[in-house]
Amino acid sequence: MIAIVDYGVGNLFSLACSFRAIGAGTEITRDAARIEAAERVILPGVGAFGDAMDKLRATGLIPVLKREAARKPFLGICLGMQLLFDRSEEYGEHDGLGLIPGKVCDLRADLSDKALKVPHMGWNSLDIRRDDPFFRHVRAGEYVYYVHSFYAKDCADDTLATSRYGNVDVTGVVRRGNVYGTQFHPEKSGDTGLRLLKAFAEQ
Repeated sequence: MIAIVDYGVGNLFSLACSFRAIGAGTEITRDAARIEAAERVILPGVGAFGDAMDKLRATGLIPVLKREAARKPFLGICLGMQLLFDRSEEYGEHDGLGLIPGKVCDLRADLSDKALKVPHMGWNSLDIRRDDPFFRHVRAGEYVYYVHSFYAKDCADDTLATSRYGNVDVTGVVRRGNVYGTQFHPEKSGDTGLRLLKAFAEQ
């Protein structure tokens, strides 16, 4: 079973439907015992970093998630990926989960072409930088769907794939140990996204 963490932020049901489409069972839960019993854990997320961390703290699940991330495959998606990092500069300074070294910064500050729209919203190809089982069913250059205004930096050692937006190589996929993150939404990325989720379910 794959536990999808319910802390009031995220596309929970679209994620569950995507896993159902590839024949993988999920449970949407905020129960610590169910998360501990799961074979894999998904941390979804949309919205603002600080608000999401406040909601996650309110569940009391942060110690559980940190412990389980050391034991089993763990995937953060979109804002859920950003929460994996040490900190974010989104509307002030906020501490993250500290599972992957690095920080989350404003995309607008690094774009040289200020006419490019932020949020960065749409389809971009994946530049796979390192081989990993997460990519066992996809090829470099396949397209995935992004919706974000902030992105992870100072994390080159843990970056598996990027996507180009203007002059910026957006951190698209990260991994450190059991912990993966995707800045894009696999559940909104068509067949490519389903194949990435399938690879995670096979880990």
